[in-house]
Amino acid sequence: MIYHIVVGDIAAGPLMEAVSMEPELKGEVIVLKDILHVGPIQKGEGQSFSELRSAYWQELVPNAKEPIQVDDMERLLEVSKAMYDDETAVAWFWMAPWPADVTAYHWMLPYLAKHPGRFYLLNIAGLPFLDENGKVYYPKSIGEILPKELVKARKLARQVTLAEVEVDGEEWNKLVQENAGVRTHEGGKRLSSHPEDYYDNQLISFCSQQYQKASKVVSQALNKYRMPTGDLHLGWRLRKIAESGRLQMQGDVNKTLKDFDVKLPGGDNVILSDSEGTAGQGS
Repeated sequence: MIYHIVVGDIAAGPLMEAVSMEPELKGEVIVLKDILHVGPIQKGEGQSFSELRSAYWQELVPNAKEPIQVDDMERLLEVSKAMYDDETAVAWFWMAPWPADVTAYHWMLPYLAKHPGRFYLLNIAGLPFLDENGKVYYPKSIGEILPKELVKARKLARQVTLAEVEVDGEEWNKLVQENAGVRTHEGGKRLSSHPEDYYDNQLISFCSQQYQKASKVVSQALNKYRMPTGDLHLGWRLRKIAESGRLQMQGDVNKTLKDFDVKLPGGDNVILSDSEGTAGQGS
């Protein structure tokens, strides 16, 4: 039995197809929903890790139709228990050179390292794959890779060594102590911690003195700067920036990014449409 662990639904799609195609990959795909490179990771007294992360995402989506429940830890513990019960079971983590993936690796390491020789890492960083046209490229996420290419990649899975467990195991402890708002990938398995306002100036650079949809500002920032945080985190930052007085807002700020507008202080109240210019845009 192989437990294939991957971060996010987009990455899970082609991996599930690859697992269904290849008998050597037969097993269960475990999809981690949380992206651990943003938000707090240091628990409070009497607080579980899932409670901590659920509260963080609830703050980002205050008007969610259902309470947000993050249960990645519980599912990781279920995998670990299953590996205790079945000594032939192994876990494979499919890791891309992306901060969410690398942070997840350090987070799960203490649990899966309890099964020596049975935790495998399949790291695609710097590896060439073929696209639909047969051209070589270097993907940044598992979700970019064709299922048939993932089948070939199975041969790259390798055991996480005891030496790696010893060295890499310190990284998570360091990250927890820093408990920063943002973690960025610095190559390999290295991560750097930054304050929660790390991307604020980039967001503001797309604002002008006329109101624009928050969704437009976030979309432009994501497209230009390739921010790996996702739109929920950036929308939350827009709200926080407005609370500090550096931006003005109108509309229902507790709904989606399409339900409120932002602008720099001053100017007028004209709302720019998505097809109009982007004054104040970063160069």
